[in-house]
Amino acid sequence: MERFLMDELVVWKNRPRRKPLILNGARQAGKTWLLKEFGKTQFENVAYVNLDDNPRMREQFELGYDIPRIVSAIQFETGRVVSEGGTLIVLDEIQACPKALTSLKYFCEEAPGYVVAAAGSLLGITVHEGSGYPVGKVNTLDLYPLSFREFLVATGNRLLCDLIDTGDASLINSFSSKFVPLLRQYYYVGGMPEAVSVFLERGLLEDAREVQLDILRGYERDISKHLSRTETEYALAAWRSIPSHLGRENKKFVFSHIASGARARNYQAGITWLTQAGITTLVRRISKPGIPLAPYADDTAFKLFLVDVGLLGAMAGLDKETVVGGSEIFEEFKGSLTEQYVCQQLVSDCGLTPYYWSAENSSGEIDFLVQGSNSVYAIEVKAEENLRAKSLRSFKESHPKIKSVRFSLSGYREQDWMRNVPLYAMSDMGLWG
Repeated sequence: MERFLMDELVVWKNRPRRKPLILNGARQAGKTWLLKEFGKTQFENVAYVNLDDNPRMREQFELGYDIPRIVSAIQFETGRVVSEGGTLIVLDEIQACPKALTSLKYFCEEAPGYVVAAAGSLLGITVHEGSGYPVGKVNTLDLYPLSFREFLVATGNRLLCDLIDTGDASLINSFSSKFVPLLRQYYYVGGMPEAVSVFLERGLLEDAREVQLDILRGYERDISKHLSRTETEYALAAWRSIPSHLGRENKKFVFSHIASGARARNYQAGITWLTQAGITTLVRRISKPGIPLAPYADDTAFKLFLVDVGLLGAMAGLDKETVVGGSEIFEEFKGSLTEQYVCQQLVSDCGLTPYYWSAENSSGEIDFLVQGSNSVYAIEVKAEENLRAKSLRSFKESHPKIKSVRFSLSGYREQDWMRNVPLYAMSDMGLWG
């Protein structure tokens, strides 16, 4: 399975001032596989250490930060001779050993010749527990579930992926009949690597669903493992409410939709945990589309999406015929899956931070706003070919300096005030204008 982040790992390896790397990502996003594959293809050997349930190696880090001693321990543990520049040292599940996380500072300062990559699933949680995060002493990369483009490559459709990358709008439009069924397939399978892998083995969508349900159960176990009983109850309630929130016309997260009389302060810590663990994406409301967007964000008003569109379908109990084949009764939630897909691609494939906008005293809303190079893009999402965009047009008239884009299943077209970009080609920001 090809992951596009591999290219960035190679760039990191060749940096003249390379620092130890931390690869962040949700559980089951494929961090371990990617680092092992990177080591196999780019180094003489790999010294892989999993720090979860490994008291022997954790003790070595607890003893202090004598790098020669730690390297010797890694050699004894892995049976690999560790050489500077020739060996990739992989410290997996590094959040299980805070002192190992801190040791990256000493690898950076005292032994920069060693190539060290650490992977962590819950680092967003760990760094808030006084672990001594090595600020300024590490490089970081984020790994997400497979994007739609990566899914195209995995399913044997590399040429279609390459076509998107060309930005040839007329040619992309001509092959919509190939893109659309694959996009609907992606809505169901999603991008979790194991779900994609088992789907590819037999071509059966239900195989992917079994994996997705298992991943969801694992996430819930993580929640109960790391939070107190009361915090777990609130976090699970917020987590399980996500499909119902996204299924509403107004997708803003409303605490009273979880339970009557629910208060924000009870659930906020749980939602923060879900976001820091990388299994949800919090999209905050902004009051004004200015550059930069972040200062205009409201922390009290937000939408909450999952890390993966396939997991959302699994949580909502959508069957394959409904998602892939289409159904009249599916029309309302189809918009939710589409917004989840767009949010996911904005983060993973475009490298953007999504926000949204809504009017204070009216129903007007812009699904997403993102900041590109010297531009703010207002984005409206349409699940099918419905091209009415009243809110977007009104917003453009009120804020003429922003660029307006609509993602839909209609073909690419330019209008005087906006561009329509096919959902399956949204990763090419050159089409946005």
